[in-house]
Amino acid sequence: MTMTFECRDITFKYPHSQLPVLHNLSFKLQAPGFNALFGPSGVGKTSLARIIAGDINGYTGSVRRNGLHNVLYSYNLERLPGWSSVGNHIDKIIRPSSKSRLDDLVNTFGLAEHMNARFSRLSLGQQNRINLLRYLLQDFQMLIMDESLANVDELTREKIILKIKDLYPDAYFLYISHNVVEVSKFCKDIVVFRNPAKPPQTVIVEGLDHRSGRQIDRDRLEQTMLEIMNAAA
Repeated sequence: MTMTFECRDITFKYPHSQLPVLHNLSFKLQAPGFNALFGPSGVGKTSLARIIAGDINGYTGSVRRNGLHNVLYSYNLERLPGWSSVGNHIDKIIRPSSKSRLDDLVNTFGLAEHMNARFSRLSLGQQNRINLLRYLLQDFQMLIMDESLANVDELTREKIILKIKDLYPDAYFLYISHNVVEVSKFCKDIVVFRNPAKPPQTVIVEGLDHRSGRQIDRDRLEQTMLEIMNAAA
């Protein structure tokens, strides 16, 4: 089944706010892959993510999810109840087809020693990894990762991103991050939120889409970073 995703003329204003946080925002992703929403705080990335996930209504325009029936939204402030171990929480939501991936993901995420711990006993970075892990083990065609790897060290983030790309080549990902190097290196299409005084609100910059076993073109990486920063200025 062909899966395409498009936001068309999205405008949204929070109640009691004078100005919209999103204004005639439009972009289209043509194929599955690891993509990004990039821009400074306050430009509407999380608002758009919650609109796409169906958590926010009251906007104008349209979100078109052709073939994308299950859209999940993971964010870095989610918390699990403390009455059971994180391993028990994972067992309750894992889909049967994902059980073969569980050990691989747990090891890549660096969580093997923490599955019997209670969520509240984990560090912020460990908590964020557990939250992301439980979404990856569910049924989805699109997963929005809103700062889902915050407080995780750079090397572990890279291992996790590369593993996700290897295991889920047919899914859409929207990765929200302030790290221009990271989005330039790993993402395919980078939706850059621009200065509100410079419409349109977003432009798409093509990233390197780096994968396991490939070499990094340093010149292209620097050029992509420059394009992103110029677009966001």
